[in-house]
Amino acid sequence: MLTPALRSSVDALWDKFWSGGIANPLTAIEQISYLLFMRRLDANEQKAQEDAEWLKRPHKSLFDGRYKRADGKSYPREELRWSHFRHLPGEEMLTHVRDQVFPFIKGLGGEDNPFARYMSDAVFMIPKPSLLLEAVGIIDDIYLEIDRERTENGQVFHDTQGDLYEYLLSEISAAGKNGQFRTPRHIIQMIVALVDPKLGEEICDPAEGTAGFLLGAFFHILTQHTSKRQRHVDENGIECGLVADKLTDERQWQVLRERTFHGYDFDSTMVRLSLMNLMLHGITRPQIECRDTLSKKFTEHDRYDVVLANPPFKGSIDKGDINEDLSLKTTKTELLFVNRIVNLLRVGGRAGVIVPDGVLFGSSNAHRDLRKMLIEQCELQGVISMPSGVFRPYAGVSTAVLVFVKGGTTERVWFYDMAADGYSLDDKRTKIETNDIPDVIARWGKRATEQTADTDRKAKAFVVPVQAIRDNGYDLSINRYKEVAYTPPQYDPPKTILKLMRKLEAEITRDLDDLEGMIE
Repeated sequence: MLTPALRSSVDALWDKFWSGGIANPLTAIEQISYLLFMRRLDANEQKAQEDAEWLKRPHKSLFDGRYKRADGKSYPREELRWSHFRHLPGEEMLTHVRDQVFPFIKGLGGEDNPFARYMSDAVFMIPKPSLLLEAVGIIDDIYLEIDRERTENGQVFHDTQGDLYEYLLSEISAAGKNGQFRTPRHIIQMIVALVDPKLGEEICDPAEGTAGFLLGAFFHILTQHTSKRQRHVDENGIECGLVADKLTDERQWQVLRERTFHGYDFDSTMVRLSLMNLMLHGITRPQIECRDTLSKKFTEHDRYDVVLANPPFKGSIDKGDINEDLSLKTTKTELLFVNRIVNLLRVGGRAGVIVPDGVLFGSSNAHRDLRKMLIEQCELQGVISMPSGVFRPYAGVSTAVLVFVKGGTTERVWFYDMAADGYSLDDKRTKIETNDIPDVIARWGKRATEQTADTDRKAKAFVVPVQAIRDNGYDLSINRYKEVAYTPPQYDPPKTILKLMRKLEAEITRDLDDLEGMIE
């Protein structure tokens, strides 16, 4: 969670952009992201240089060498660093950042890099020198506060930076449009913990948004390779560790940074935001594409080891553009995306996906066919029912998490009735003590080894044999199988009740006599 000082700085940044003429929140966050990227790029290079000097290893900086300007002359690339241009006067800074620094970051990685490809049509839109000066100053203050938190409180940089970026994203007023909602980080952490992606596996999100699930998987893998003494339990009760001190082979780091993470989104702005988000966190070559994964032009299938997603709810697609690989006869995106996820997985691949509750019990043929697909063509392992306030303030829709393996055999399905996620379920979403997430993760870890566990259907967690689900028309609603504990009321013996009634009658008669005397 961000400190009050950081929240105040971010709010000030938003105010400056609003008053500076950039009122569209999505445009504002894109421009802010460019500046954050420039600032972090400089900091990363400085740290890499210090590490190389300490370890006595060579280091080639992105800012080594020279570059050419429009006047045909060459200049030191060092001039493109944040630490250089932050000292320039306003008019000169704006011209330098717009005409020199921004084109430089757009081309990072070369033409074959997804980042450079999708940044090719990006535009630097900060119109005023005063706005750029104020924004640079505030961003410097933000990173100084992050460094202070890290020094004084032992806060891991990636944690704070992730919170900062998420807080920025939370200001996008367009979030929630067409059923697209930001997935809260702690919900991502829970789902990733259940699916448990491993180093070397290819991981995909077919509706990535700002790449929250891909980052969640990255942090999960880092935690797996962080020694116990370097781990901590975060404010959501989930074990984390970003040091990855056990990951010493540079070839493994290369696989993790360049060949592990794949994402798709049909919005080019979101693709740019996700690329910057991933690269800010050290994923240097994410495989991100601007593509509609439900359309006929999408051809990927049977490719990924892990798929994690929160696809759009309550959307629809033009019937004529639906990919023929999708067998469900429907235009509802919440159904088609689950069908797409099944198709994307290799046999034995695992998925964790958020769906609206209607997917679990909808009566249409397409709803039933999808649930049958999950039961008969996959091993549906778990259904976690989440409280309806998880996506507030954007929506109060009730949702669930489906966890399944492609090509397995479903014998029993594990259900969990999650009542609280550690935050209030109103629009404020303030931190509270009650949190089922650590219990969900702990019980999930035991379910594979304790085959006789969770047989009490009155409990939060219980298992249901697959035949019972078939007998109920493949209904996956937890209320269909959960039993309500009934405690019969305890009554006094009839003689005791009669005695109390006589006593009450006597008191009423006495009161009536007193009232009658007052009237006379």
